[in-house]
Amino acid sequence: MTTIDEIRDNFSLLDDWDDRYRYVIELGRTLEPMPDAEHTAENKVQGCTSQVWLSRKDGRNADGEPVLRYLGDSDAHIVRGLVAITLLLFSGKTAKDILATDALALFEEFGFRDHLTPQRSNGLRAMVERIKSDARRTIEAKV
Repeated sequence: MTTIDEIRDNFSLLDDWDDRYRYVIELGRTLEPMPDAEHTAENKVQGCTSQVWLSRKDGRNADGEPVLRYLGDSDAHIVRGLVAITLLLFSGKTAKDILATDALALFEEFGFRDHLTPQRSNGLRAMVERIKSDARRTIEAKV
């Protein structure tokens, strides 16, 4: 399984954005398959030009804290890779850790703001906001 640090290292080795796009597409191929039954309107992320789905499965860690796990998919190759990176950041984390993670700063570090279309950038923000919203609701429900 790839880590965010490995992606950071690989991005630093790839100077050309065509190579970076190919790498992002390869990351998308590593996503755990999402069953067709999970491609529902409820799981569809609003605000994405491409179709993007995130399905959530909750669990608990050893301390009993809720952990949010996701499956994701997209009908666009590059976006599928962005889903993979997003899930590496968030899936399997506690709600508190999700809220403390600045994904947009990481995406900025990777150069996505300058090299993604505005529609893809909006979709990326929509995915992050969807996951953070899930985390906020999980914390509120924990009371």
